[in-house]
Amino acid sequence: MNTTLEQAKSNIISKGFLDVETPKEMDYVKEIEKLKKEKNAVILAHYYQEDAIQDIADFVGDSLALAIEAAKTDADIIVFAGVHFMAETAKILNPKKKVLLPDLKAGCSLSDSCPPADFKAFTDAHPDHKVVTYINCSAEIKTLSDVVCTSSNAVRIIESFPKDQKIIFAPDKNLGDYLNKQTGRDMLLWDGACMVHEAFSIEKLLDLHLDHPDAEIIAHPESPSHILKTAAYIGSTAGLLKYAKESKKEKFIVATEAGILHEMIKQVPDKILIPAPTGENNSCACSECAYMKLNTMKKLYTCMKHELPAVDVEPEMARKALLPIERMLELS
Repeated sequence: MNTTLEQAKSNIISKGFLDVETPKEMDYVKEIEKLKKEKNAVILAHYYQEDAIQDIADFVGDSLALAIEAAKTDADIIVFAGVHFMAETAKILNPKKKVLLPDLKAGCSLSDSCPPADFKAFTDAHPDHKVVTYINCSAEIKTLSDVVCTSSNAVRIIESFPKDQKIIFAPDKNLGDYLNKQTGRDMLLWDGACMVHEAFSIEKLLDLHLDHPDAEIIAHPESPSHILKTAAYIGSTAGLLKYAKESKKEKFIVATEAGILHEMIKQVPDKILIPAPTGENNSCACSECAYMKLNTMKKLYTCMKHELPAVDVEPEMARKALLPIERMLELS
């Protein structure tokens, strides 16, 4: 079936989620493309960015794929359409490049849930533990880590340690709980979480599934355990895309940030995609990251034009933070 993108958008069941009209920001496309060539810039975008930013990006991916792209690019400027810790990671991996973030306020609730001073006290209290941190954390937290992981490679990273090795996992308690179950470990978990994945309502999800019994629930492991128990498949952002593409199922309820649906409808235009509901009474029946959505086409254009705001990491901190990131990339 040769379905157009416009037709595919109608397969998303979500009031107020997608605006199928031509976005006003389209005026910025030509100028952004011009600036990319003039400045030898590359735009890296996360799947949770707004549709127009994903469409103009040179590469769209999850945290692991974006880190790899940031490390290997030969562009002079890396424009990171994502959140602060992602741009920070890009700067650590490629310190000679200028790294721009369209909005410096684009933070991360999960990263914020792990203050460095508190986490250092926590790790100091358990000196016999190795420290594995999810990439969704600050550079300072990375300096306190033995190895970093993403949801794509977390199981592999954890299983690289001997079975008897005690491990601290931070900052996501939900991902850590999932990893404990997957690997048979008993890692000590930091009590942090992502507000986007915490917002899913199990009651509404079960009701939605009753309305669509032919749909498979697929979920990101940052979701709480009661959400994951309902899922036919649990995986990273890239993993969810791959599963939806390869599965014979025609309908999916997707429990992660709703921005992923833009790429999903490109890859599986004939399938029906339903964002998992939140407990909030909002106009969109889905969970969106307010931080991710701070970046806009206007801000993307402005930051490229003026090469601001730039993200920098203090050299000694960058050196220390690079070590656990490099260990992750080696193991991946």
